[in-house]
Amino acid sequence: MTTPQQRALEQVRPSPIFLGLLGLFVGTGAVLYAGSSNRLVLFVFVLAGWVVSLSLHEFGHAVSAYRAGDLSVVGKGYLSLDPRHYTVPWLSIGLPILFVLAGGIGLPGGAVWIDRSAIRSRRDLSVVSASGPATNLVLAAVLLAPLGAGWGVSDDRIYFVTGLAWLGLLQIAAAILNLLPVPGLDGYGIIEPYLSPQIRARLAPLAGWGILIIFLVLWRVPAANELFWNTAFRAVEWFGVPEVWAVCGQLTFEFWETLPTVCQA
Repeated sequence: MTTPQQRALEQVRPSPIFLGLLGLFVGTGAVLYAGSSNRLVLFVFVLAGWVVSLSLHEFGHAVSAYRAGDLSVVGKGYLSLDPRHYTVPWLSIGLPILFVLAGGIGLPGGAVWIDRSAIRSRRDLSVVSASGPATNLVLAAVLLAPLGAGWGVSDDRIYFVTGLAWLGLLQIAAAILNLLPVPGLDGYGIIEPYLSPQIRARLAPLAGWGILIIFLVLWRVPAANELFWNTAFRAVEWFGVPEVWAVCGQLTFEFWETLPTVCQA
């Protein structure tokens, strides 16, 4: 016999908006795979894929919370994959898009609101926090591993290959940022349940400033910036994908800029 919770979960369906974004990602990917060298198509391909990944990141948090006892995520629409339903759409979706458009870092989205009192254990609280960046890492593997194995790689599919490589790098960058143990980020959420109430109280005011602190460090401390990007690029190369593919993907994505000859199809 199914429980009320199971019946509620069975009613969850991906929203038309998410399905539309997914269709746009697959459709533009098919055009690039067929040999298109249109930079605007690559732009739409990467941007649609990035928004899909942001929704999946938030969904990862929500479904883990649901399984751990927080049934409120169903009524809040978090399991619908609809980007409009996530806590602060501007922070969860809009700001990450803005940073990607600026040719910058893969900014992680803001986590969904979880009823922490409904979560069964400290371990489950850590799993809820870890599920978002874990989703990014799985997506990175899905995007990069086939490229590293040579699937779809050919001279007439340069934009398809570099677009996937750039999108995969964004996933890795978002995962690295999110796993930092800084208040306001998922890395802190993983360890927070095991901290004393006194330490949690002292660090709580920093939650709204965590991501800003990270960006200031990356901006003002060259060694930190170099370490961050070296780690991200080494992760891309671990999948067998050359660093230059991801770099060319980013440069091609910025269709308003002149594309270096080395990256042209």
